[in-house]
Amino acid sequence: MLKNNSILVTGGTGSFGRTFVAMTLAKYSPKRLVVYSRDEMKQWEMAKLYSKDSRVEFMIGDVRDRDRLIRALDGIDFLIHAAATKIVMAAEYNPFECIKTNIFGAMNVIDACIESGVKRVVALSTDKASSPANLYGATKLASDKLFVAANSYAGSHDTHFSVVRYGNVMGSRGSIIPLFLSIPKGDSIPITDTRMTRFMITLEQGVELVWHALEDMIGGEIYVKKIPSMKITEVAIACSPDANQKIIGILPGEKLHEQMIGIEDAPHTYEYLDYFKILPAIHNWSKDPKRIKEGQKVNENFTYCSNNNAEWMTISHLRNWIEKFHKNFNVY
Repeated sequence: MLKNNSILVTGGTGSFGRTFVAMTLAKYSPKRLVVYSRDEMKQWEMAKLYSKDSRVEFMIGDVRDRDRLIRALDGIDFLIHAAATKIVMAAEYNPFECIKTNIFGAMNVIDACIESGVKRVVALSTDKASSPANLYGATKLASDKLFVAANSYAGSHDTHFSVVRYGNVMGSRGSIIPLFLSIPKGDSIPITDTRMTRFMITLEQGVELVWHALEDMIGGEIYVKKIPSMKITEVAIACSPDANQKIIGILPGEKLHEQMIGIEDAPHTYEYLDYFKILPAIHNWSKDPKRIKEGQKVNENFTYCSNNNAEWMTISHLRNWIEKFHKNFNVY
């Protein structure tokens, strides 16, 4: 689908964007791949990597700027929306800025894509959007709702929207693994609560889920990847086996366990081999055979949380992954 087509990635200089660009260029050879972001330094650094690849273009812009988005989307077939204010604590202390990017920015992306005739749009979500306990999660829940409803908002325009949702991205910029690895030898690793669990996913798995959504979507689906969980204390051991762990208490907006599918979504959720699909409750789309395909409906009490997960990552597995990829962390 992506071969010989034009793609734009908002937030394209971030952890996901950089991986998506590299993997998509290698596998699909698109006609154009536009990196849209607001940090000129990150664009300059990334542009050096693709200085000899005429397919890759860079455009400075902000999702808060609808007019700039419309200009950037000229001739674009597919859009991946990865731009967001993501750090939980930053959102708690700067709520207005978080809302401007994550909610108003989502509305701008939707309007600009419809007006520009973009064919398909996939927006990145987070486990924190399910039963949110912090502002970041609440804004991403609102964003998810906007992208789902955009399929009816588009009217007669042939633009389709879906969402992918996943958990903690291993090694991504600002995430827990690089933080633990950055702690000087001899210092204690800060643990908010020994009971805490998190979902674990690689950037490559996230990109593959986006590719699948682009191929599979009709419009309004939320794709949830099946991924393993891990206790935060075991993540710390994998990062620094000999370090002491210091309990500091749960931070504002933090959850003990993350959730990707709540019981409220169970009536509209279907299971597949390696992912779940939450279908829209609006317009009876959750009963649409074209959206359901070969999926099996989950039971009415189903939830998908990091503490009730059937799959768990071991310390040795994570340790081996860190040893293989830790040199790449500063790239993202």
